[in-house]
Amino acid sequence: GRQAVAEAWRNLTATGARPLAITDNMNFGNPERPEIMGQFAGCIEGMTEACLALDFPVVSGNVSLYNETNGTGILPTPAIGGVGLIDDIQGPMPSAAFAAKDEDIVLIGATEGHLGRSMLIRMLADRDAGAPPPVDLAAERRNGDFVRSLVTGGLVSACHDVSDGGLLVAAAEMALSGGIGATIAIPTGCGPALAWLFGEDQARYLVTTSGAEGLIATAKAAGVPAVSIGRTGGTVLTVGDGNSISLSDLRNAHENWLPDFMAAG
Repeated sequence: GRQAVAEAWRNLTATGARPLAITDNMNFGNPERPEIMGQFAGCIEGMTEACLALDFPVVSGNVSLYNETNGTGILPTPAIGGVGLIDDIQGPMPSAAFAAKDEDIVLIGATEGHLGRSMLIRMLADRDAGAPPPVDLAAERRNGDFVRSLVTGGLVSACHDVSDGGLLVAAAEMALSGGIGATIAIPTGCGPALAWLFGEDQARYLVTTSGAEGLIATAKAAGVPAVSIGRTGGTVLTVGDGNSISLSDLRNAHENWLPDFMAAG
């Protein structure tokens, strides 16, 4: 519950919007089973903590229970929709796409490389494993408010929250949306590269700017972790010491899977 609310809050924040409220859709199995009722109650408690910490109240919602097949309930599935307000629609509004070449890519927020319940584990092991990433609500608020100030102040050219798939997936989405490649450098001392690239640590954003040093200094003064991780440019996404994929190949993998799957059926 915490994670779902926090992600909705980040999605709005990345656009420069001031998050105002959420609506929820709570989908669970049979609540007459104690374990299912425990899931439901725990999820509500987590959502409550997040909403209070982020000043993000619930204003509407619905509940769908008894969702099960042959006595097996669905996974607990809270769906969160958020609404926010952009105070100055004429002001700077960076998109989630890389906007120009030769810009610095800065990662906002701390990265520990948390892989539990991650998209990477799901794809490689075909199952969910481990605990979900912890949600530090104070860090969410601090990092998000800082990023919003960057966006509304016109200090970044693009902004994308980091969620499913980790920072490399976020960078790939920004590259595809903008038609501009990038080179991502893996920092020394960051731990296993796979975890750094695909870990789903919370309270993080990718932004692009023409001056990373000033932005990082401002972040440090605000108590917000920030590090330059690469540069935009070209038509290839390159990671580390040369692992790369062209945007055309990336786009084919990203956009053609479903048509290919339907055609094969």
